[in-house]
Amino acid sequence: MLLNYINTALHKAKYEILSDDRSYYGEIPGFDGVYANAPTLEECRDELTEVLEEWILLRISLNLPFSAVRGKPMLLN
Repeated sequence: MLLNYINTALHKAKYEILSDDRSYYGEIPGFDGVYANAPTLEECRDELTEVLEEWILLRISLNLPFSAVRGKPMLLN
């Protein structure tokens, strides 16, 4: 269930190349604070995955609902 949620969220990620230093920026729309910046696309994806995992753990520790993927928020209560 959790891996499916992470993979579904990551499929919504948007990436762009920043013009000032040609690094990659990635974010997941609807997931406030989940973004990454790295020299390569692969590193950016890896960093974004790590940030998403930390975001999930924080929300679990605070007993907060998760952002919706596939139309419904995920609750782990």
